[in-house]
Amino acid sequence: MKWSGLIIAVIVLAALAGVLYWSQHRKPPAESAAPIATPLILKVDPSQVTELVLKQKGLDPVTLKKEEGKWQITEPKPYRADQDAVTGVLSTLSTLSADRVVEDKAADRKQYGLEQPAAEVDLGTRQLMLGDDTPAGGDVYAAVAGDPRVFTVSSSTKTSLAKSLNDLRDKSLLTLNPDKVSRVELLKKGQDLEFDRTKDGWQMLKPSVSPADASAVDDLVRTLTNARMDLTAGATGFAQATPVGTAKLTGDSGVQTLEVRKNKDAYYAKSSATEGTYKVDSSLGQAFDKKLDDFQTKKKT
Repeated sequence: MKWSGLIIAVIVLAALAGVLYWSQHRKPPAESAAPIATPLILKVDPSQVTELVLKQKGLDPVTLKKEEGKWQITEPKPYRADQDAVTGVLSTLSTLSADRVVEDKAADRKQYGLEQPAAEVDLGTRQLMLGDDTPAGGDVYAAVAGDPRVFTVSSSTKTSLAKSLNDLRDKSLLTLNPDKVSRVELLKKGQDLEFDRTKDGWQMLKPSVSPADASAVDDLVRTLTNARMDLTAGATGFAQATPVGTAKLTGDSGVQTLEVRKNKDAYYAKSSATEGTYKVDSSLGQAFDKKLDDFQTKKKT
């Protein structure tokens, strides 16, 4: 009995040792499995791109060119470009990966909506085409000119790349840097206010020379220089609208003016820095409601 007990103990000990060895030397499935690589469609160095053409079905192509470090829209009409919007497009293209490869050698791209793509991005040397949505939704078909493969990419990629002219335009009505504005004049019926920036802040020049409330003038300058055109609304009301006032700002790049009018509850503006008339946010019109007292320094009690 003593020998049989000893043998059983040795067997149990050996089994435990085997289990311990196996647990210490096995690789967890997550570590041993190779990561699934997504196919790279495009790899672009944004700093090397100097020209870009964006196309959408039914719309005029938008051509952008980089001039002196700034993006400009050259077609269908010359406009200032929204630098952040163009940077966003190039960022999406910099390392664009597919969700999956649908076909390695697609004989018929029509079934994917790629013969007449919904959107295209032409970099000159590379051209990306975006087609129909996939049946399950969430993805769209994509292809690169000269590459026989058909891919799927996320719908968010299409949203990032399918930009219209209005998406890519700089919507600023004035191009002055608010920190560089040295003089501002606010003209409206019955009131002419003028301020000059000094080393100590702002000084009022009109209607009389006196210290000005620096924070109030700074707020005015920011409101004027932050004015944006609303390209989603028509601006035909400017001609019929009633004049509210005109702002005249002097900065490091010259003098720019902004004329504001009102028709019922809608405000419209015309700027010397950009062509056309545009509907604007009511906050711009309300800046002209400021009176002399709003800009005078308040006496401490």
